[in-house]
Amino acid sequence: QVQLVESGGELVQPGGSLTLSCEASRQIFTFNVVGWYRQAPGKQREFVGRITGSGRTHYVDSVKGRVTISGDTAKNTVYLQMNSLNPDDTGVYYCYAPVWPREYWGQGTQVTVSS
Repeated sequence: QVQLVESGGELVQPGGSLTLSCEASRQIFTFNVVGWYRQAPGKQREFVGRITGSGRTHYVDSVKGRVTISGDTAKNTVYLQMNSLNPDDTGVYYCYAPVWPREYWGQGTQVTVSS
C-alpha cells in the first residue's frame, strides 16, 4: 500500500509562484515515476509533468519553462514548483505513482490563481 499526500495549494495572484508537495509513504527513489496532474473545474484531469526514479523530468508543453519537478529523498517528497501562474493554472493538483499492478493517487490540493 502506498499513500501520497499533497499539500501547498492556495490562492495566489496572477504572476505569482507556488510550490506544491507530494509526500509519499515510502522512499521516492523506489518509484519508477511520480507524476503531477491537475483538474480544472469542468474539465478532465490532465498531465502536468513527471520525474523518474533517476531524476529525469518531463513536462507538458503548456507549462514548460514555468514548472520544475524535483524530489527530496530524505523527506520522501516530490515537489512541483510553479512560476508565472495564470488563471488557466487553477485546479486541483494531484500526484500519481504507478506501482505495478496498481496506480496510486493523492487526495489533491487546490490551487486558485485569481486577483
